[in-house]
Amino acid sequence: MSLTRVRRHRSGVKSNQWLQLLRGLGAAALVTLAGVVIFALLMQWIKPSEGAVRVFNQVLKLVSIAVGVWIAVGRGNQGGLLRGAAVGLGYMLIGVMLYALLSGQQAPFTSYLADLGMGIAGGGIVGMILSNLSP
Repeated sequence: MSLTRVRRHRSGVKSNQWLQLLRGLGAAALVTLAGVVIFALLMQWIKPSEGAVRVFNQVLKLVSIAVGVWIAVGRGNQGGLLRGAAVGLGYMLIGVMLYALLSGQQAPFTSYLADLGMGIAGGGIVGMILSNLSP
């Protein structure tokens, strides 16, 4: 009887981890959406250069990943490096696919790899930091 209880518990933990990852991806997407809307409204008054828009885009991606990892990992939980990297990878995969579909432009393959690498590294680092914070 206790053996079945352990099995149920383990599968519950795994499904909970997937749910946390999905919640983290959703939070990252919402942060991105809010950031883009706010920046679009501010662009009318600020009129930033193309370089400033690129910098904002990269910072927004990293902030979105950090918020998503925070939701997915939490403070002091185990597996922060892997879960954070998974959130970063998922976020960047979705972003790369949406960019390719919506813009109709094809960026160089190395650009896509750089974005994926940034997502994995950024998410992994934030996840590692959060795992080492006391709850």
